[in-house]
Amino acid sequence: MQIFHIDQFVLPLPAGHRFPMEKYAMLRHAVAAFAGELLCVPDAAHADELVLAHDPDYITQVFSGELPAAAQREIGFPWSPGLVERSRRSVGATIAACRSALWSGCGVNLAGGTHHAAYARGSGFCVFNDIVTAVRVMQREGRIRRALVVDLDVHQGNGTAALCEGDASIYTFSMHGAGNFPFRKHPSDWDIEFPDGTGDEPYLAALACALPALFTRARPDLLVYLAGADPLASDRLGKLNLSQAGLAARDAMVLDACDAQGMPVALCMGGGYAQPISDTVAVQTETVRETVRRYAGAR
Repeated sequence: MQIFHIDQFVLPLPAGHRFPMEKYAMLRHAVAAFAGELLCVPDAAHADELVLAHDPDYITQVFSGELPAAAQREIGFPWSPGLVERSRRSVGATIAACRSALWSGCGVNLAGGTHHAAYARGSGFCVFNDIVTAVRVMQREGRIRRALVVDLDVHQGNGTAALCEGDASIYTFSMHGAGNFPFRKHPSDWDIEFPDGTGDEPYLAALACALPALFTRARPDLLVYLAGADPLASDRLGKLNLSQAGLAARDAMVLDACDAQGMPVALCMGGGYAQPISDTVAVQTETVRETVRRYAGAR
């Protein structure tokens, strides 16, 4: 297996910006301590790959710096060359993680999970949709026919759902906070919503019930798992109340299901905005550690 990181591609943000960019370097540093030999820098996604999910005119606007101010506000980042490079690398990392999964059983993107990006717009800190682009690249290359997206970020994957609507070859599943962003949700193939304050027990029970049915419904050749850390109780944007142990149990449940099905799995880390941010990094480090233990031997 391989683990892809993009924290060296700096995104300059104005003073006081609320996005915790430092979490990526912290996570890569933590992972290097037990799996440094697996770390790789991905290639950037090209326009001919991004066009499998996105409007060509939108891609051109992002690449050229002609993205309107309103579109930049919806994304939440000001345009810069660094934004373009980092966004392309984030998609490239999920493409590479999918390839790794298909030859070794697993691949990991230490960023990614940009599930709010839709056909002709970005949103919610997401410029391009890495998950849909990567799956369609795998399909174009003849590596897979069908994929299952298991999105366990606390925010609903509205962009992924919209891009895959009417596409029976990509089954979308999302478990998320009912009262959280996006406030106008686009239906996935299967959505499970939770009220604010939901804790470990009901969340894990719902996932345990859903997972067997997902494989039957989706009949996938590849599973893409968005392992968001933002259901954590200390997450300032999450509104749910899961513990670190609960999130570890969630990851184990998904990986157990993949193992039982002999299913290749590509992971991306998705959201995480805890206070302190080290809580997010701790959750995501354990996600990667458990994955490495299973697919690359004990660490």
